[in-house]
Amino acid sequence: MHACLARRVIQRTYCQGLSCSGFSLPVRNDHARDMGQGGHPRPLVLVPGSRQFHRSCNNNSGNTDRKPKIARGPYSDVTDADVSFFESLMPGRVLTDPADVAPYNIDWIKTCKGSSKVVLKPKSTEEVSAILSHCNERKLAVQPQGGNTGLVGGSTPVFDEIILSSQLMNKIISVDDVSGVVVCQSGCVLETLDNYVADYDLVVPLDLGAKGSCHIGGNIATNAGGIRLLRYGSLHGSVLGLEAVLANGKVVDCLSSLRKDNTGYDIKQLFIGSEGTLGFITAASILCPQRPKAVNVALLGCDSFSSLLSVLKTIKTELGEILSAFEMMDNATMEVVTGNLNLTCPISNNPFYALVETSGSNASHDQEKLNAVLEKLMDGGMTSDGTVATDMSKIRAIWQLRERGAEALMVDGYTYKYDFSLNLADFYTLVEDVRERVGAKARRVVGYGHLGDGNLHLNITCSEFNKEILDLIEPFVYDWVSQHGGSVSAEHGLGLWKRNYIYHTKSRAAVDIMRLMKKGLDPNAILNPYKVLPAE
Repeated sequence: MHACLARRVIQRTYCQGLSCSGFSLPVRNDHARDMGQGGHPRPLVLVPGSRQFHRSCNNNSGNTDRKPKIARGPYSDVTDADVSFFESLMPGRVLTDPADVAPYNIDWIKTCKGSSKVVLKPKSTEEVSAILSHCNERKLAVQPQGGNTGLVGGSTPVFDEIILSSQLMNKIISVDDVSGVVVCQSGCVLETLDNYVADYDLVVPLDLGAKGSCHIGGNIATNAGGIRLLRYGSLHGSVLGLEAVLANGKVVDCLSSLRKDNTGYDIKQLFIGSEGTLGFITAASILCPQRPKAVNVALLGCDSFSSLLSVLKTIKTELGEILSAFEMMDNATMEVVTGNLNLTCPISNNPFYALVETSGSNASHDQEKLNAVLEKLMDGGMTSDGTVATDMSKIRAIWQLRERGAEALMVDGYTYKYDFSLNLADFYTLVEDVRERVGAKARRVVGYGHLGDGNLHLNITCSEFNKEILDLIEPFVYDWVSQHGGSVSAEHGLGLWKRNYIYHTKSRAAVDIMRLMKKGLDPNAILNPYKVLPAE
């Protein structure tokens, strides 16, 4: 048993921060943890004792063997006259130099690479309206793009679509510290927005690994989930209002800050999770809860997945009103983050790990409740090892073990990434089945994710892209998830990679309605073509 937990509740000392010998506290690098929906290519990062990764070590680069066979749609080519129009509208904010355009043409894991020749960087809704009106009239395909940290090929061009970037639409318009509503443009970086509202004792109800790069508009367009959905729910509830521009340039102003508005259809919901296929989100009003005054994080070791589920049930029962996150990692995940990134796990080796976070307004009350539940878990044999941190630097160090998993996997070479919603009884069985199926052909198969809301991140790595491994994985994993009543996309969206698997989760009638919506709002299909909806 770890010394920190062995002291348990009697001495009441282990909740005062990590004081365990041998536990190193790596400096948090928020850009290095930027993994998720919506950011720009990060600078080269070096990992001590390992190869370089990201740009030079990532062998995912634009692999065409995995790219679906798609024919370019009946769109016009961009002409000099089009570029001149854009330049007259936004002088100095039209990129055409290939070197300037290149970073926008490829996603950060380098599995999707387009050939766009133009990037447009508007600053206002009016500019977006004029751009889309022109593109619709000319039948020019448009690729909406936020931070470009997506994982399903939804934010990069397939062919030569004009890239419409929200990068310069980064104004925070207003904050009401009484109602807790922030109104901002869609290009605000999530972490910047959260830091801003912190001055008003508020917190953005979304937190994910990509917060240092992703844009709030991209988060909304993909209905990003993240690590605190368990506490605050999805963006369908947190977003009170939206402003969006349709394909024909018409501005849809639903930028309400009211919590109650029961007047007809809730139009804003159409754009949440639509991945930029129905309109370009330009602004949003978001309900922000009060920022917690007391935060505790526990890292617990479990000897089986059934024990992990028992821990979850007990934690939800005993800590319900202060529980803000419940994450899981398997031993393979811990091995890759410690081995590839030189991070240190503060507890002994375990088959499974639970990362539990509580957030509240009364530190002594929260610590007392946490002490009690940890004692119960120990006495019940649900966990045999663990540690707790209340100091922010130590809390961040523990969170790195979970949040930097995607980064660590990239050091292996090529990563096949999957994002599923599953019933908890089936949650880890998929990982075991895939591990058995691919065998020694893969370097590793890891499972981690948001156990509190049933979201599994399944990752398979090898030194470079291997079609044989891909054929072993797909469509097996999608069939497996469908047969077990899950969803083929929990929070990453469908994008390019998953669009033809939509019927594994949605009925034909539901997809037919989606097509009707797309045809009604974007009859020329210029917005984010080849994404979300399956090939007909």
